[in-house]
Amino acid sequence: MLLLAILAFGIFAGAVAQLVLGSGLYEINWGEALVAGLVGSFVGGLIISLLAGDGLRLRASGLIGSIVGAILVLAVYRWYRGRTRVTR
Repeated sequence: MLLLAILAFGIFAGAVAQLVLGSGLYEINWGEALVAGLVGSFVGGLIISLLAGDGLRLRASGLIGSIVGAILVLAVYRWYRGRTRVTR
């Protein structure tokens, strides 16, 4: 059950990141959303939770950090993808 919750929140964080970065509601790439959400949740959520002093507990700082982390991961990925297309 915990694994399903992690996957669901990863997809949610990735979808929010795509919406923030300009994808339309019907143009969400769910595979990209899942990867960006999971990586962003791990990096952003963990760093923000530890900096806020919450430890590894589920708190608002970790949830917000997860979404911000997903936005950053997706922005870097899109920048890199656009950069490699131009140089080829």
